[in-house]
Amino acid sequence: MNRRRALRKRLHDAERQLHLARLELKQTRDSYQNMVEEVNDYAILMIAIDGTILNWNKGVEKIKGYTAGEVIGKDFRIFYTAKDRAAKVPEQLLAAAVADGRVQHEGWRLRKDGTLFWSNVTITAMHNRAGEVTGFLKITHDLTERRLAEENRRIYTEKLEIKNSELEQFTYIASHDLQEPLRSISSLAQMIVEQYAGKIDEHADAYLRFITQSVNRMSQLIKGLLDYSRLGKAEQDPHVDCNEIVATVLEDLQSSMRESQAIITVAHLPILSAYPMELKLLFQNLLSNAMKFRHKDRQLYIDVTACLTDEGWLFEIRDNGIGIEPRFGDKIFEIFQRLHSKAAYEGTGIGLAHCKKIVAMHNGRIWVDSIPGKGSRFKFIISA
Repeated sequence: MNRRRALRKRLHDAERQLHLARLELKQTRDSYQNMVEEVNDYAILMIAIDGTILNWNKGVEKIKGYTAGEVIGKDFRIFYTAKDRAAKVPEQLLAAAVADGRVQHEGWRLRKDGTLFWSNVTITAMHNRAGEVTGFLKITHDLTERRLAEENRRIYTEKLEIKNSELEQFTYIASHDLQEPLRSISSLAQMIVEQYAGKIDEHADAYLRFITQSVNRMSQLIKGLLDYSRLGKAEQDPHVDCNEIVATVLEDLQSSMRESQAIITVAHLPILSAYPMELKLLFQNLLSNAMKFRHKDRQLYIDVTACLTDEGWLFEIRDNGIGIEPRFGDKIFEIFQRLHSKAAYEGTGIGLAHCKKIVAMHNGRIWVDSIPGKGSRFKFIISA
């Protein structure tokens, strides 16, 4: 009797535990179903093996415009365009899900009102215990905004390429067609100087000098504009030794170094993936400026250093020259901007604009920290 009672008790306990497990499973299924139905950002559908829609969530109504009554029992092919249906895209996706267990696809889909949206679709095959495919889980995400943004970027890029091509044509004209009349004016002015200098009056001589200087300056500005447009036309080199670049620049600047009596120290510099010719021009412009804008009453010192940061390689060219007013820190990097008169310092006002464009080509940035009368620290970052 005791054994029977114990057996019945164990059986009763087992039945109670089974009932609780079934109840918990039902609650879990109900919670999952409610959660799926409440998802708004994704259209989640269960599809039968023949493509019939078995259930619905609110995401279907939000993304595709159908209510539950309009969707359930219909063929999921209603979401595909006539072109995709003719090409058997729905059938191909189901076959791929059966073969691989899961398939993803992006393309245009139809809303209830006939409008199109760009979707990312994931179809997963569902199996029974015997491993047989019993249906599919289909999740759709509306990516129309992303697609339109990509299309807008593509159109913008194409327009930008057209504008760049037009700019190249303009600079070609500027460097050739505009230089020719300048050379003619320069030659005529030189002939007048040689024949009439000192023969009219001192005012005429001053006018002739002014014409010659203006023609020469115009020629330099045109050449600078042409050089600016050509930056970045060559390919990047994955192994550019900045030590060799700076050494070459210093050899080219020997005359300026002797004139300014500059003492230049260069720390060990990195090897970068960069545009070698443009990088050479960058160092050349910054070092030339440091020697040009020196303080006349003291020895000029220039230091070139580099260190690795989270943003990339941080370069610094430090001098003890005349410095720059902080309010001009951004202006100096704009094309044809000058802080000093042509009489005080020669130049076209394009050198630092070159530097800014070159650094931007290397996904970096350039700026200056300066104290008037004390010197400047030109800093730029190039991605590592």
